[in-house]
Amino acid sequence: MVVPVLEEMRIKDLGVIDDAVVELSTGFTAVTGETGAGKTMVVTSLGLLLGGRADAGLVRVGAAGALVEGRIALSADAPAARRAADAGADLEEGALLVSRTVSAEGRSRAHLGGRTVPAALLAELGEELVAVHGQTDQQGLLRPARQREALDRYAGESVAVPLEAYRCTYRRLREISALLVELTERARERAREADLLRLGLEEIAAAGPRPGEDAELNAEAGRLGHADALATASTTAHGVLAGDPTDPEGVDATTLVAEAHRALEAVRAHDPVLGGLADRLGEVGILLADVAQDLAGYADGLDADPLRLAAVEERRAVLGRLTRKYGEDLDAVLGWAEAGTARLAELEGDDERIEGLTGERDELRRDLAHLAHTLTAARAEAAKRFGDAVTDELTQLAMPHARVSVDLRPLEAVEGEESVELDGRAVGCGPHGVDEVELLLAPHPGARPRPIAKGASGGELSRVMLAIEVVFAGTTPVPTYLFDEVDAGIGGRAAVEVGRRLARLADTAQVVVVTHLPQVAAFADRHLVVEKTHDGSVTRSGVVPVHGEGRIRELSRMMAGQENSESARAHAEELLATAARLASGRRDDTGR
Repeated sequence: MVVPVLEEMRIKDLGVIDDAVVELSTGFTAVTGETGAGKTMVVTSLGLLLGGRADAGLVRVGAAGALVEGRIALSADAPAARRAADAGADLEEGALLVSRTVSAEGRSRAHLGGRTVPAALLAELGEELVAVHGQTDQQGLLRPARQREALDRYAGESVAVPLEAYRCTYRRLREISALLVELTERARERAREADLLRLGLEEIAAAGPRPGEDAELNAEAGRLGHADALATASTTAHGVLAGDPTDPEGVDATTLVAEAHRALEAVRAHDPVLGGLADRLGEVGILLADVAQDLAGYADGLDADPLRLAAVEERRAVLGRLTRKYGEDLDAVLGWAEAGTARLAELEGDDERIEGLTGERDELRRDLAHLAHTLTAARAEAAKRFGDAVTDELTQLAMPHARVSVDLRPLEAVEGEESVELDGRAVGCGPHGVDEVELLLAPHPGARPRPIAKGASGGELSRVMLAIEVVFAGTTPVPTYLFDEVDAGIGGRAAVEVGRRLARLADTAQVVVVTHLPQVAAFADRHLVVEKTHDGSVTRSGVVPVHGEGRIRELSRMMAGQENSESARAHAEELLATAARLASGRRDDTGR
C-alpha cells in the first residue's frame, strides 16, 4: 500500500502570496525565508486544506478570492481514500486532489476529487493524514485541561474505555442529583400546590357535574322561563294548521290543502302536469298533519312549574362557580379535574419518589467511585510511561539531565458540588474524572519538579513540547507532520539536536518544518526557500528548492544575515557536513 504523501500545494492570492507552488517530497522538508516572506502561509494553506476556518482577512488585498490546492499521493485501499470515495470523490493517477477557495466576502467552498464537499469532511481526512504543530499548540499544552487531554490521548483505550463509562454514570448522577434538589427544596411549594388541588377536586366532586350538563340546563331554563309564550305560540300554530275546536266554521290550513289536493286529483288523468302537482300537495298535507300533531304534543308536555325553574337556576349557579374557577365550560372543568387528579397523585408520591431517587443516587455514587478509581489507575500507569518517554526524547534534544513527570492528584471536594469517596476521603468529581493532571519538569538533578510553564526557559519549553509531539507520533502516527517554528528560542547545540530528532522522525513519516534555524534546516532532505519579489509579493517561482551553492547561500543568510559572508559560508558548509555525518550515523543505526 502506498504511504500517503502530500506532494504539492498551489497557493494563490493568500496573504502576501500572489501565486506559488510548494513542491514537497518524502522525508524531511525545511521551509525557510526572510521574516514576512510568507513562510507561515504554508501552514495557513495546509490548515485550509484540512478544513480549517475560512477568514476573508486571508485573501490578498485587491483579489476576489484565495485558492489553495493540494495533491496527496494515496492508494485506493487507504482509509482516507475509502472515506473520500464514499463522498463521491475520485483518485486521479493515484492521487487525491483537494482544494479550498475563500472569497473576499468570507464565503468558502471545499472540493475533494472533483466533488464539492463540506469543509468538515476535509477536517475528518486531515486527522488521518496530517498533524500540524505550532507555537499555538505549545501554548495550549500549558493549560492543565489540555495536559489531561494529552495524557488521555497517549494512554489510548486503557483510559478511553473507563472514561466513557465514567462520563455516562456522571451525567446520570447529575440528573438525579438535580431532580432531588428540586424535589426537596420545593417541598413546601409543592405541598401548597397539593392542598389547592385537593380543595378544587373536592369542590368539583361535591358538585358532581356531568359532561354537557351546562348546555342541557341552559336549554331547560330557556323553556321554563318562557313557558307562557311558548304555549301561546304552539297553540296558535296548531289552530292555524288543524283548526280551532271551539270554532266549527273556522278554516284551517290542513282542510284547505286537502281541498286543493282533491280538486287536482279529479282532473289529473287529463294532464300529467296537474297530476304531479297533486302528488306534491298530497305530500304537503301529510307534512302539515305531522307538524300539527307535534305541536299538540308539545303544548301538552310543556312544563311551566316554577319550582323546577328555581331548581334549574340553582344548579346553573353551582356549575357557574366551577366554570369561573376551573374552565370556560363544564368540559374544561372536567378536563382540569382529570389533570389535577394525575398531578396530585404525582405530588403525593414525592416522598416515595425521593426515597427511590436517593437510593439510585447513592448507587450511582458507588459506581462512579469505582469507575473513577479504575480511571485514575489507568492514568497513573500511562503517566509513568508518558513521563519516561518524554524524558528519553529530551535526552536526544540536548537536555540529558532533565526529567518530565506527570503530577496526578485528586480534585478538591467543594461543598455543594458533586463528590465521591475514594480511599476514605471525599474528592471532587467532574465530567472528566476526579484527577487534576499537570506536567512537571526538573531541568537538572536536584531541581524540584515544577509545572512546565514555570520550570522551563523558552528554549527548554520548545524542546519539551517537541519531545511530547514526537512521543505522540509514536502512539498515533499519521503520514505527514507539519511543524511551524516549534524550534523558537533554541540555538547552538540544542538546535542541532532538534534538527537531528526531526530527521529521525522523517525516517518513518513525511516531515515539513517551517524554521528560522540553519541548524534545523541543514538536516532537511529537501530545502525550500520562500522569496519575495521587489513589490513584496510571492510569485509562482517564489517558493524554490535550493541545492548545493544555493543552499549554502540560504544557510549563510540565516546565520549571519548575509549570503556572501565568507565566515558564514564556512559555517554553513561545516553545518551541512555535520548534518550529513549525523544523518549517516542515523541511517546506519536504523538500517536505512
